[in-house]
Amino acid sequence: NRRTGARYEQVAGAYLESQGYRILQYNYRCRQGEIDIVARDGEVLVFCEVKFRRDLSSGLPEEAVNYRKQRVISKCALHYLTVHGLSEVQCRFDVIGILGGGEDVEHSFSSIRLYKNAFDYRE
Repeated sequence: NRRTGARYEQVAGAYLESQGYRILQYNYRCRQGEIDIVARDGEVLVFCEVKFRRDLSSGLPEEAVNYRKQRVISKCALHYLTVHGLSEVQCRFDVIGILGGGEDVEHSFSSIRLYKNAFDYRE
């Protein structure tokens, strides 16, 4: 699962770059959890969660970013901002949903959706 997730995070990163984002870091980890992608969209610092599903049997991929997951991402983002001394930077939380899948990750998904400002900071 981790290896598959990492491959789809790379696909998501390439998609973000095609949308004008600049990737700063993949898999930012801290005690609170992990953020899949940290990027810049212009002057905005973006914390991105990538969710992948092979099919719709478990629902849309982006539906997996529930309130609990949003809280974990928010805590990690606060940690990132603190460690990097970025108290005055504008930031947001995006979600990328990837549907489909197979062995050839680069060409096997049926859709990729980007939800800008998908949720607000959760305490």
